[in-house]
Amino acid sequence: MDTPAQAAALGAPVERREGREKVTGTARYAAEQPRPGRAHAWPVPASIARGRVTGIDTATALDVPGVLAVLTHENAPRLSEPDDPTLAVLRDSRVPHRGWFVALVVGETLESARAGAAAVRVDYAVEDHDVTLTATHPDAYAPDQANGGYPGTREHGDPEGAFASAPVQVDTDYRVPPLHNHPMEPHATTAEWDDGRLTVHTSTQGSTVVRAVLAGLFGLPEDRVTVHAQHVGGGFGSKGTPRPDVVLAAMAARYTGRPVTLALPRRYMPSVVGHRAPTLHRLRLGAHPDGRLASLIHEVTTHTSRVKEFVEQAAVPARVMYAAPDSRTAHRVAPLDVPSPSWMRAPGEAPGMYALESAMDELATELGMDPVELRIVNEPETEPDSGKPFSSRHLVECLREGARRFGWAGRDPRPRSRAEGPLLVGSGVAAAMYPVLVQPSTAAARALPDGTFLVRINATDIGTGARTVLAQIAADALGVPVDRVRTEVGSSDLPAASLAGGSSGTASWGWAVHEACVRLAQRLAEGPLPAEGIEVRADTAGRADADSAFARHAFGAHFAEVVVDTVTGETRVRRLLGVYAAGHILNSRTARSQFVGGMTMGLGMALTEGSTMDAAFGDFTESDLAAYHVPTHADVPDIEAHWIDEDDTRLNPMGSKGIGEIGIVGTAAAIGNAVFHATGVRLRELPLTPDRVLSGLRGRGGS
Repeated sequence: MDTPAQAAALGAPVERREGREKVTGTARYAAEQPRPGRAHAWPVPASIARGRVTGIDTATALDVPGVLAVLTHENAPRLSEPDDPTLAVLRDSRVPHRGWFVALVVGETLESARAGAAAVRVDYAVEDHDVTLTATHPDAYAPDQANGGYPGTREHGDPEGAFASAPVQVDTDYRVPPLHNHPMEPHATTAEWDDGRLTVHTSTQGSTVVRAVLAGLFGLPEDRVTVHAQHVGGGFGSKGTPRPDVVLAAMAARYTGRPVTLALPRRYMPSVVGHRAPTLHRLRLGAHPDGRLASLIHEVTTHTSRVKEFVEQAAVPARVMYAAPDSRTAHRVAPLDVPSPSWMRAPGEAPGMYALESAMDELATELGMDPVELRIVNEPETEPDSGKPFSSRHLVECLREGARRFGWAGRDPRPRSRAEGPLLVGSGVAAAMYPVLVQPSTAAARALPDGTFLVRINATDIGTGARTVLAQIAADALGVPVDRVRTEVGSSDLPAASLAGGSSGTASWGWAVHEACVRLAQRLAEGPLPAEGIEVRADTAGRADADSAFARHAFGAHFAEVVVDTVTGETRVRRLLGVYAAGHILNSRTARSQFVGGMTMGLGMALTEGSTMDAAFGDFTESDLAAYHVPTHADVPDIEAHWIDEDDTRLNPMGSKGIGEIGIVGTAAAIGNAVFHATGVRLRELPLTPDRVLSGLRGRGGS
């Protein structure tokens, strides 16, 4: 148990407040809401890659015992045009990609709804489709902006000329396949109408946004819509915006007059909840013999759907990392007949840094230089792209400390220099960065007559321990033990807050909570507490989202040791170690969990996770966890996360940076670089599966 002194201090390893509920099964998720008369829904996905529906036979489905209704574009409730076209479900006959929902069956039970969906017969007019991304796709164009509002292209100096004249050159390509979020809890919604009021329990990373979207679609004032998300079983970006499940569940509830639960089958998720778009990278690094970069050129080609544009900002990290006087970072995007890509943990940064940090390792090899020292030599004084000074940047310290803890100095730098029978052992390093993002939020803090405090804010705890950390922030501002603070989160009836995304949640919500509690403490100091208590509110709009004169980022260093089996081609990670500079760590227990979780996801990106777009059928062939392989505990025998506590006063009142995503950013490159060190073979396409490793070992020329 934490003592009161420990519990009141930011940084203490306070246990998760909702932990007991989760392990005992009393924490209810979106699909577990008991409602009298609740029905269940099952969607019908399109079985063509492009075209339109010419007819739907629902008679057989309606004859299935327990089936209540079948919604199609012909009878579904008419809604307003959504701002997000991925939510325009059951509006018309078009099919923009395979897996697009063309009908919804509602039944008394989940089983009857599923049986009814299997009985629906759909006729299509099929059109030619194109789902294949190539670096030279004729329809690819240069977008004005990439995700996050970043300019699509940035150029400084004469990067082509500087590269051509550089004494040492690396010109290479990397491929990252489509990746899928696959949170433990699938996307699910329970919706209910009562006297014109809509209440939904949904698995989302931001119920404030969901309420606004539903109100717009159904033509309701926002105060007639309540969205609950008390417990969310992960999202990794896929629940950052409303998905079709919440719209369809609300539709079905209105149509049937009954509460309706829709939990998306996992096989359907890759087509309708977003994915990390594939990225094709070309990196050109020109350097002087001492390792200093003369030119850095990072060009990325990716895909988007024809439904809406989403451009993975994979070239953006190269604008932040290293001092190169001449540089070009550019994106091209090809619109294809594919499901709409969207956010996945560290969008842009994860694939972009994989390519950049792999290229840096290749440059170190060309130079005969230690890859840690190469990164240090190219440490910039200011942010290379904007010229802004860094609010804090301790990447060099992360590299030095990581090297010390990992035992890097004892490494033989020669590739293929360490063998244990048929096993080759190698180690690799990569750097990481993630931007500091803060969004406006509102919080209410109340002092109660019994000496306790209540903090209310519509934050969403997606498994990060937000309830606990916000209580610590409140306790610190109030100067009381944390066990005297209660938190209420996860409902749109609470003071509005930003979504849990972009590693911005704690920084955004915590700022509002801190301000509310500081004001409350001032009020309490002015006189006795009234019998009814005191409540104050704080709104950080206009401050939390203000443009800063400083470049604000978290940084980190990743180290990996791998073992490659020369007989089977299997790669195993023996050790992963990360050291991070991410502001002030607010809870050492939950922070370590976030870092380790990100690193584990990065291990999956490196070795096991990958999806294939079937050119003939237009869908992802790895659509469930039997085919899309995520790492398990057995895949991570030794993983360490450490940090350098930064004193950065230019962030927020807590001095914190986001930590949910930086753990994934450099991991895949560190593992890939370790595989090269072990084998002497440079593999440039993820994941590093046994077949690719064996092919590389046999060719010994790389791939």
